[in-house]
Amino acid sequence: MLSHKKSLDILKKTDALLEGHFILSSGLHSTKYIQCAKLLSKPHKAKLICLSLAKKIEKNFKKIDLILSPAMGGIIIGYEIGKLLKKETIFCERVNGKFILRRGFSIKKGSNVLIIEDVITTGKSSMECARLIKKANAKLLGFASIIDRSSKKNLKIKMKIISQIKIQVPTYKASQLPQRLRSTPVSIPGSRFI
Repeated sequence: MLSHKKSLDILKKTDALLEGHFILSSGLHSTKYIQCAKLLSKPHKAKLICLSLAKKIEKNFKKIDLILSPAMGGIIIGYEIGKLLKKETIFCERVNGKFILRRGFSIKKGSNVLIIEDVITTGKSSMECARLIKKANAKLLGFASIIDRSSKKNLKIKMKIISQIKIQVPTYKASQLPQRLRSTPVSIPGSRFI
């Protein structure tokens, strides 16, 4: 399995982890921004992260019938992990603001389902996926992600999260910016509201 340092190096080299002054989709400011799509756009580099995460998942979850990922961010990582573990992989997508299964996807009653995301921050998307599993009378095994940047204060998930790397991302309200952020130009990345 990849070490924390090697994982961090790969994220930085692929521009999946940026440093500067960012306004996040929550409206909070931060010195760090994570965009896993940049990592996944370089499959030869992402492969190492995916292999390592797949090993961690295998170690922690013995009987997976299905992998469920939220669109958009979770689709590629869900697919890659599903391919490595030889598991059926589906995704849910938002229609009128709510996650649903489309494209002929379904969750079988009684199946063991693992939710996989690219990044878990609050767990909001993951918990919306969990409702689909419950509605299908299936069993939620747990959660996995490339990056866990959650904090106990804001996390909605009450189960263990298996991640390749845990990163602390400090956030600040606009009225409480540290001096170093006040003098750094602002970037507004993200895709939540696209």
